[in-house]
Amino acid sequence: MRVSDLTGFAFQAVLARRTRSLLSLLGIGLGVAAVVLLTSIGEGTRQFIEGQFTQFGTNLLSIHPGKIKTVGIPGALGGTTHKLSLEDAEALQQVQGIDRIVPLVAGNARVSAEDRGRSVSIFGVTADMPAHWKMKIRQGVFLPKEKFQVRRPVAVLGPKLKRELFQDANPLGHFVRVAGYRYRIIGVMEPKGQLLGFDIDDAIYVPVASALAMFNMDELVEIQVRFAHGHSVDRVVEDISQVLRERHRGEEDFTITTQQAMLDTLDNVMEVVTVAVGAIAGVSLIVGAIGILTVMWMSVRERTSEIGLLKATGATAGEIYGLFLCESAILATLGGGAGLGVGLVVVKLLPSIVPGIPMVPHEGYVIGALIVSGFSGIAAGILPARRAASIDPVEALHAK
Repeated sequence: MRVSDLTGFAFQAVLARRTRSLLSLLGIGLGVAAVVLLTSIGEGTRQFIEGQFTQFGTNLLSIHPGKIKTVGIPGALGGTTHKLSLEDAEALQQVQGIDRIVPLVAGNARVSAEDRGRSVSIFGVTADMPAHWKMKIRQGVFLPKEKFQVRRPVAVLGPKLKRELFQDANPLGHFVRVAGYRYRIIGVMEPKGQLLGFDIDDAIYVPVASALAMFNMDELVEIQVRFAHGHSVDRVVEDISQVLRERHRGEEDFTITTQQAMLDTLDNVMEVVTVAVGAIAGVSLIVGAIGILTVMWMSVRERTSEIGLLKATGATAGEIYGLFLCESAILATLGGGAGLGVGLVVVKLLPSIVPGIPMVPHEGYVIGALIVSGFSGIAAGILPARRAASIDPVEALHAK
């Protein structure tokens, strides 16, 4: 029997039992669609978070108080013996290759103007913050460029906070109260949106020294550093470590994290998550394969006389085996193709229905799902095919 004849005969057998075949296709199709959807969410989430980090550039690093193995929480949240000070930030300006240093203090406090106000994020930063975070000024100016220790009662509003406090009025020159302190508004930022879930448009920016006094703190949450392209990140990290160790009595009581290290860690974590959700979705492929096994086994029992007739007319055991194996492969292939099509359509349409959900198909998992579905279908057909090939033709012809 030629391969074309074998395939055609298998297709006819599949079409002759439409309802049963559709149920088999559904099991495999749902499995492939689930793999496509879940791995697309995982890959989309990875790319989204990576984009949030890389929008500021890759030549960045941050310095946090305490070694990463310690449990101290800096600032207003609890305090720690491993402190980073404004003097530490100023001392780092001597490190060769550093372009920009932004000491950072963050907290929450009530901001009010006349009869309007509520609790929002407060960022204590320096004049370099807009360039460092790639933000722009919509109105007025940003904080003045001066020494880190200088306190000045001026503030810059995020656009969302500006709308809530002043609506359409021009806020420049007006005063707001921040945690009870009086600040003059000198600027309004352009909209930036959210960063890793934080709405940085709903915030107010004040000089870092003023924020330390406001929160009664003597330490920074972190120091953010930008170094020039072309400089070795390892060299910059070593020079920063040397300066801070000298200032901290020889102790390395700080943690330096580079942007690339964060991205590498993120990739590893998200890859594990994607593999995990793909494996969970892949369980449905096993369920689909069991469905094909059940359908094919029932098909062998119902077609015993047909098998006997084929053998009586010259069909070999190998051809019978190939016929039933071909049927299971067709079911798996059609189910996998249908599941892939449905999955890709949902990936395309779902973000427009649920805005903000990140979905990006992962080619490797898509191809892998199709391959696994095909092999699972073939594997599910082996036992029924062997059973069909071993049937005695004489007994089969007498079967009802």
